Amino acid sequence: MTPPPPVSIVLVSNGPGELSTWVRPLAQRLQRRIPLRPIAAAADCSLELVLVPCPNGTGREHLAAAGWGLFERIVPARQFWSLLLSPGRFGPWGKRGVVVFLGGDQFWTVLLSARLGYRHLTYAEWVARWPRWNDRIAAMGPRAAARLSPRWAQRCTVVGDLMADLSESARSEAPLPQGEWLALLPGSKRAKLRVGVPFLLETADRIAALRPGCRFLLPLAPTTSIDELLAQAGPANPIASSYRSGLPRLREPDLLVTPAGTPIQLVRENPAHGALSQCALALTTVGANTAELAALGVPMLVLLPTQHLHVMQAWDGLAGLVARLPLLRWGFGLLLTAWRLRHRGFLASPNIAAGRLLVPERVGVITPESIAAEAADWLGSPERLAGMRADLHGLRGQSGAVASLAELVLELLPPGLGS
Repeated sequence: MTPPPPVSIVLVSNGPGELSTWVRPLAQRLQRRIPLRPIAAAADCSLELVLVPCPNGTGREHLAAAGWGLFERIVPARQFWSLLLSPGRFGPWGKRGVVVFLGGDQFWTVLLSARLGYRHLTYAEWVARWPRWNDRIAAMGPRAAARLSPRWAQRCTVVGDLMADLSESARSEAPLPQGEWLALLPGSKRAKLRVGVPFLLETADRIAALRPGCRFLLPLAPTTSIDELLAQAGPANPIASSYRSGLPRLREPDLLVTPAGTPIQLVRENPAHGALSQCALALTTVGANTAELAALGVPMLVLLPTQHLHVMQAWDGLAGLVARLPLLRWGFGLLLTAWRLRHRGFLASPNIAAGRLLVPERVGVITPESIAAEAADWLGSPERLAGMRADLHGLRGQSGAVASLAELVLELLPPGLGS
């Protein structure tokens, strides 16, 4: 039996977007940088993943991460509280280690690092909320660093945007077949899929009629399945009857064909950065996928059809939890969603980061017909697409953030391990 490692690196995250764009690149970098279990079976340090409760999670993130083979142990979000109460239930932990925040509520990593007795590092995209309990803070940019009081400034290092490395890694992947490709991203959670799947299927049919040479791909989120996609396009989804796309059929293992005859190529690889980076345009719901597309420099239309508010109560915080209670869902939940949309500000990650409208956000009672017409107009204007792509590339800054963050993690390990 292999003895427990004396040291552990614990990455903490929440949803599918953070896993694919933050956690996986950092885990791969750390595994290349020093010997770590499970890849180096006899190493003195292990790499662990802990998932935390979050309304943006699906509950299946641990299954996706397990397929990467990067982690000695993965604790699902549903077991987080058990982990805090009794870490020993999950096997032995290193006597020393470091906990790294990479998504979710930053307070969960404060609790976990205190419970395990480990050092603590937070990757602060916009703000470090608990600097007092952080040994180090890795800021995405000067804005996050400037929000720290002078008392904690010496703990902070600006490493850059972790997503800035995505476009470089995507270039090495196999090219798509020749043609004009458009990506469809309906989301990864059931509430988003319920609206996004039938809406985007009809939109694809309409775009195909306007631009017969257009080709479509749909990246399959690691937390969903083809069966789930088909279910949301059929009679099991009451919203599907509002759209005329109908139930597609699976002609090949990776090819969906709508009743109107529009083929949609499924992409099972995750993350699908190589395929996405070659698309001329993407139609996407709100969420972390807007940040991924921005990092890859893919022009996009961000869609939020508000005619289905009763199934779009995916807000965070206490109010979001109350809105999802069965007895209050149809009243308070509907009012909360409507209020949030009225006072929404920007919804897409690149617009939030830039403080201005870089990519179009279409919110309201939008239709597949109107979105198809707009998408066709963008596809017919290569110079406009090039301008949006340039704006997105300029937003992310220089690559190298993953390597810089990895070095900060290693600095917190006992002497000798990170050298």
